[in-house]
Amino acid sequence: MQELENSTVNVYSSEKYAYNEQKYRFQSYDIVEINIKTTSPELNEIFSIISGEAGSTSMNMSQNGGDVFFMNGYTLNEEGIVELPLLGEMKLIGLTTEEAKTLIEKKVQVYVPDDGFFVRIRLGGIRFSALGEFNAPGKQTILQSRVTIFEALAAAGDLTTIAKRDEIILLRQYPDGSQIHKINLNDRNLLGSEFYFLKTNDVLYAEPLKVRELGAGTNFIQTLALITSTVSTIALILTIVR
Repeated sequence: MQELENSTVNVYSSEKYAYNEQKYRFQSYDIVEINIKTTSPELNEIFSIISGEAGSTSMNMSQNGGDVFFMNGYTLNEEGIVELPLLGEMKLIGLTTEEAKTLIEKKVQVYVPDDGFFVRIRLGGIRFSALGEFNAPGKQTILQSRVTIFEALAAAGDLTTIAKRDEIILLRQYPDGSQIHKINLNDRNLLGSEFYFLKTNDVLYAEPLKVRELGAGTNFIQTLALITSTVSTIALILTIVR
């Protein structure tokens, strides 16, 4: 016990990097979850269609690992508009979740005075695509309100051993178009950048190292072994022929 009390643990801690997280603004084809509760049972019956409480679909999808938000949420159309029962069409494109909540509350106030209602709206998870040198590439959905780029890598099975970790391509959509960014995962300043948190519809592409051009091995050692084996086989054949 005395030895444990006198022992020291060597721990290295870097400086703290402040988050540079920008509030997400809804885009076309986003999926949103909208829940409305009021003091009126009749209105609750109508608004239950919005929240997907009319059946057990949410429970079944959750148990089976499906995308609950896709089944019960609302997808913004090309113009960023959703149509809700009783409330009609609302344009949410370009709004934050707080601004969209305020807009819906103003619509609900027409039917429920004295603040006898509750409104919740949130983005239906973070959807992104992982292409290239990932162990599990493809379209991914993480049912969280915010996702770091490292959580995204983990969801895609991490990078392969021949991926360029210092040149990850990030294709990000903006209200006025798309833009390509190059990210260095080894740069600690990434923690304080706007690219530390993924946004829905982001596309990650991992390029392979030049070693991929040398052979079919998944890393340099396997490629070298493949080349050595091939050369040895050719040498043996030439020896037999002679």
